[in-house]
Amino acid sequence: MEFRATHRYAHMSARKARPAANMIRGLDVNRALILLDGHHTRGASIFQKVLRSAIANAGQNDAINVDRLVVSDARVDEGPLIHGRPRFRPGPMGRAMPLRRRTSHFRIAVSEKGAN
Repeated sequence: MEFRATHRYAHMSARKARPAANMIRGLDVNRALILLDGHHTRGASIFQKVLRSAIANAGQNDAINVDRLVVSDARVDEGPLIHGRPRFRPGPMGRAMPLRRRTSHFRIAVSEKGAN
């Protein structure tokens, strides 16, 4: 059985958060939490919270042993721009340069070791 947790519309670029997702994919949850605790980026701290939420979701089921959980899927997808459109800043020679304030969606799925 698979348990999921998400954090949507995080004010962070998906490109900056993907290294943290690649680091924990396929690891057991205890090892993943240790790695995320030592990885000092905003993406890792958000993934740590989402992973704890997924573990808590799995803990609601009495038939699941939380210590045997594995991160089966960890990914970051791009969300919409803040305010739905780019804003503009002044550029050289009177031009306007677009400023895209990006968001992202963090998704984690955990499952038991034998159920992959």
